[in-house]
Amino acid sequence: MNNGPIASYPFAREVPDGDTHERHVCGDCGWINYVNPKIVVGAVCTWEDKILLCKRAIEPRHGYWTVPAGFMEEGESTAEGAARETLEEACANIEIDALIGIYNIPRISQVHMMYRAKMTSPEFGAGEESLEVDLYAWDEIPWNEIAFPSGVWALKHYYETKELTAFQPFDNPELDRHRTR
Repeated sequence: MNNGPIASYPFAREVPDGDTHERHVCGDCGWINYVNPKIVVGAVCTWEDKILLCKRAIEPRHGYWTVPAGFMEEGESTAEGAARETLEEACANIEIDALIGIYNIPRISQVHMMYRAKMTSPEFGAGEESLEVDLYAWDEIPWNEIAFPSGVWALKHYYETKELTAFQPFDNPELDRHRTR
């Protein structure tokens, strides 16, 4: 049975000294393989009074609509990740306005962080992961075809907070020089 890359090493599931959770621990050297939740970042993006949605070209939920979102990459901030995902999925450039929601989804070990954003121009298109992309007025959103609960939550939080000033993402360039990449 192949359990991925660690299957060829002498790993065992055990609680390491000083820890409280079972982990894969190497029996030869004691190295601990920490498996932690994944962070998904995205944005409810608007142009004028319409919301940008993408129809998924990939699984899970192929053919369903979503706000541009995806897994955060190493070396980027959550806001940078949301902007990158929007560019990749909808070929649109955005300016992040505010964090509108953090959604914990423990059953799949994910944390979703969604921002409110404005498109910098009306140009957009379908990226590789999208079948189509379009702008929707609030009352035109295909609610029964939204791919994930976090997309519904983000859209509703956007609507509830669209007139409010909210928490701004904080990226300190001085701290950036201490990052290891």
